[in-house]
Amino acid sequence: MQVFRGFYIILQAVIDKVACKARNMFRIKKLDIFITKQFGLLFIATFFICQFVLMMQFLWRYVDELIGKGLSMEVLAQFFWYMGLMLMPQAFPLAILLSSLIAFGNLGESSELTAIKAAGISLRQSMRSLVVIVTAIACISFYFQEVVGPRAFISFQQLLLSMKQKNPEVEIPEGIFYDGIPNSNLYVQKKDLNTGMLYGIMIYRMNGGYEDAAVILADSGRIQATAEKKHLKLTLYSGEWFENMRQSGLNVTANVPYRRETFSTKAILLDFDGDFNMAEAGEISSDARSKGLTRILHDLDSIREFNDSVGHAYYHDAKSYTFNIRPISKTDSLKIVKELAKEETNIDTLYLKLKGEQKQAVIRQAASDAQMALSNLDFKSEYSYYLNREERMHEMEAINKFTLSLSCLIFFFIGAPLGAIIRKGGLGVPVIISVFVFIVFYILDMTGYRMARDDNWTVFFGKFLGTAVLTPLAIFFTYKANNDSVVFNIDLYKDLAMRALGLRVKRHIARKEVIIEDPKYLADAEMLKNISLEVERYSEDHKLLHWPNPIKVFFRPGDDHEIEHINNVLEVAIEDLSYTKDNYVLMKINQYPIIATHAHTRPFQRKWLNIITGLFLPTGIFFYIRMLRFRFRLYKDLQHICRINEKLIPRVINLGDLQNEMSITT
Repeated sequence: MQVFRGFYIILQAVIDKVACKARNMFRIKKLDIFITKQFGLLFIATFFICQFVLMMQFLWRYVDELIGKGLSMEVLAQFFWYMGLMLMPQAFPLAILLSSLIAFGNLGESSELTAIKAAGISLRQSMRSLVVIVTAIACISFYFQEVVGPRAFISFQQLLLSMKQKNPEVEIPEGIFYDGIPNSNLYVQKKDLNTGMLYGIMIYRMNGGYEDAAVILADSGRIQATAEKKHLKLTLYSGEWFENMRQSGLNVTANVPYRRETFSTKAILLDFDGDFNMAEAGEISSDARSKGLTRILHDLDSIREFNDSVGHAYYHDAKSYTFNIRPISKTDSLKIVKELAKEETNIDTLYLKLKGEQKQAVIRQAASDAQMALSNLDFKSEYSYYLNREERMHEMEAINKFTLSLSCLIFFFIGAPLGAIIRKGGLGVPVIISVFVFIVFYILDMTGYRMARDDNWTVFFGKFLGTAVLTPLAIFFTYKANNDSVVFNIDLYKDLAMRALGLRVKRHIARKEVIIEDPKYLADAEMLKNISLEVERYSEDHKLLHWPNPIKVFFRPGDDHEIEHINNVLEVAIEDLSYTKDNYVLMKINQYPIIATHAHTRPFQRKWLNIITGLFLPTGIFFYIRMLRFRFRLYKDLQHICRINEKLIPRVINLGDLQNEMSITT
């Protein structure tokens, strides 16, 4: 009984501890409220900015449908409303990226982020409230793509189709036939947008079908809608009218097959409803962008089944028909083979037995059959490509609903750590970085979309390309920011580049404002004397101007401990002398070179890197020449150190003597 009671007490203590941690974890603290306010206000502002930018970019695609149509404010309001609903899922990630960058940049710039970390709260803990908010925004983005977006797309496409049919005189293109007017095809060679004149007009009218067609030619003309918006008035100048006179119920003699009329000016009324009416959904509802995820998955099964049936039908057609030659029975085929075997002939021999006219007929028939077969194959190829593309579009739209929502989280884990690292607020650097990141994501996403749409890449690879590239970047920035790593320290990268290229780094020792203890001048002078002696001894023992053995360079250890010791002693003396008040000493110690202690012996400090470099001849030659350059530079540096010591040691000794005299007098 005591054992069970003890176990119960331990279990209760563990449960209380876990519950306490859970309460502390999920408790809303003042810091969470503060950061949420900072992020929330910025997100609302940046969202409307991003939405406006995306809408303006999207508007340029449809500016021709809006200008000169006489659309009411209600119709324009619907146009922009549906456009905004469609673009909201795209504005969410960009707004999150920009607002998180500015929010954490402001915190870092005002040293508030430093105070948060000094209080023992890591960056990961300060981001937890925003992670919940961004996850909720991602769910909202998915809801818009699943429910609101498809409905808005259908309404937008209906509105756009109705706007195109509002004033067809603006829509008439140059150089191609326009069929936007019922029962008529209109061709315009050139049009003047300033005067509204049309030149080189050709009209095909089919009021009663093709047997009652009329062809109208005119040098110029003008088209405008009537006041009641039910007809189009077409005024033509200098033209001819050709009309077929064969109508049902009339017996027209063969001598008068058609009517021809020449005119200088003629006005024609064309039936056209110019009032704004919403077009029927029709084929719009079959577009993948007008469907939710459930309907896409349901329709994909039907599309794949239909595509398979079409593929099987084309396959059986290819087996049954070859160049429009119908299959023959097995008995007839065997009979033909036997007859050919008896005559010991082939197809070419049979062709040569034909007469000249028969040969020409056979050639014409063969060419016709080949052309027909080629046209049939082209049609089947285009139709199969259309069916396959329709299937890929549905698959991409289904994946896009997840990737676009996931991009909200990815952009947050890029923006927030970058803001904490850069520590720059406002709309300067954050806007530049946000635009750059979004452009990279947009290029990758659009490239993957086009390549997957055209069946050059798989759908999965194409749609996840942008996500796959930015996800490791988000993890890297979050890790670096949480560990206070200096990712964007320009001086660090500058030093690495100078070391890699072998460029010399100069000393920059400034005079100290506050000096607590004066240098030990006599001890420093003694160290400098010993350094000069060691440098002379080293120069005699090591022939730096001689070419070393490549085998020793790449395949054997090559640490130079003597140079390391000389450099360490020199740095100690320079560090102590940097606290001097004498300007001459400061000038001289700034002239000491910074010695590279390993580059003159081998390319890398790791043995396996040296072996790999030596085995690969081109890189081995490059690093061997680089090492020779460092040996010559070390030779010059050692000579320069000795020359500086000769001038500096007497000055340091004098300062030391003065220091001793002052200490004796005190």
